[in-house]
Amino acid sequence: MTTEPQDDNPTRAGFVALIGEPNAGKSTLLNQMVGAKVSIVTHKVQTTRARIRGIAMHGPAQIVFVDTPGIFRPRRRLDRSMVAAAWGGASDADVVLLLIEAHRGLTDGTQAIIDQLKELGQGTSVALVINKIDRVKAEVLLALTKQMNDAYPFTETFMISAEKGYGCPQLRDWLARAVPAGPWLYPEDQIADLPMRMIAAEITREKLTLRLHEEIPYQLTVETEAWEEKKDGSARVDQVVYVARPGHKGIVLGKGGETIKAVGQAARAELEEFMGRRVHLFLQVRVRENWLNEAERYDEMGLNFKDGDG
Repeated sequence: MTTEPQDDNPTRAGFVALIGEPNAGKSTLLNQMVGAKVSIVTHKVQTTRARIRGIAMHGPAQIVFVDTPGIFRPRRRLDRSMVAAAWGGASDADVVLLLIEAHRGLTDGTQAIIDQLKELGQGTSVALVINKIDRVKAEVLLALTKQMNDAYPFTETFMISAEKGYGCPQLRDWLARAVPAGPWLYPEDQIADLPMRMIAAEITREKLTLRLHEEIPYQLTVETEAWEEKKDGSARVDQVVYVARPGHKGIVLGKGGETIKAVGQAARAELEEFMGRRVHLFLQVRVRENWLNEAERYDEMGLNFKDGDG
C-alpha cells in the first residue's frame, strides 16, 4: 500500500545510503534515525553484512535508510560480497551520507571511498556526516570540515553524535527535504523491510559477537531455520549457528553450554521487546567448514555470492 501525494501536503520518499569505513557509527545512526533497533551495533568492525533498510517517517517524508557494510580492503569472498553490497547501496540511493569519525579524520580508507564517490552519477546528492564530535575540540572539527570539503564537493556537512543524538534532528530535517517528491514506498507503520526471520538471526549474531573474541565472530553465521506461530500469540523460533571449524563449536557452546545459553537468553529478551510478545528461542550449533563458500549462506545474509568472485 502506498500513499499518493496530496496537493496541499505532497509526500516525499527516497533511499538514503549510509557509507563509510567499518565502525564509523552507521548502524548506530540508522537506529537513532529510525527510533528502533533495526541494525546490529557492536564494538567489533564489519558486523553489518546485509544492506538493512530502516524506515523513518518525518512529516510528509518517508526516509528509507540503507545501512551498508563498512567499506574496507576485502580479502575473502565474504569481504568482497560485503563491499559490493555497500557500493550497490550507494549507487542505487537518492542521497548518500558519508560517515566519518571526528577523532580519526581523513584516513586512507576514507580517501579511497571519496575517490570511488567521484564515479557516482551526477544526480546523487552526497552529504558529509562527521560523527562522534564529542571526542574532539571545535577547532579540530572546523579544520576537518575544510579538509573534507576540499577533497570532495559535499552538498552539506553535518556534525553529530549518533550515540547521543546530537545534530541528528537537523540531519533528519534536511533528509526529509532532500528525498524526491512522490508516494511513500512502504506502509506508514513499517520500520524495516527485512523479514523477521533475518532480523531475528541478526539479533542472535549480535549477541554472539558481543560474547566472543578475536576472529570467531567473522567465522560464524546465524540462520533462522524454522518459525512457528503459536495459538497463544507467542512464536517458536529455531536457529542454527554455523561455525567454520570444529574447535569453534566448543567455544560457542561454552563450558557446560553456558555461553550459548546466555546468548539465547539475551537474544530472546531483545526479540520479545522488538516484537512485543513472547518468543521461544532454540539454538543449535553446527560445523560447516566451507560455509564461507556456499551460495545458500550468502542468500540468507542478503548478499550476492557472485560478487565475491576474485
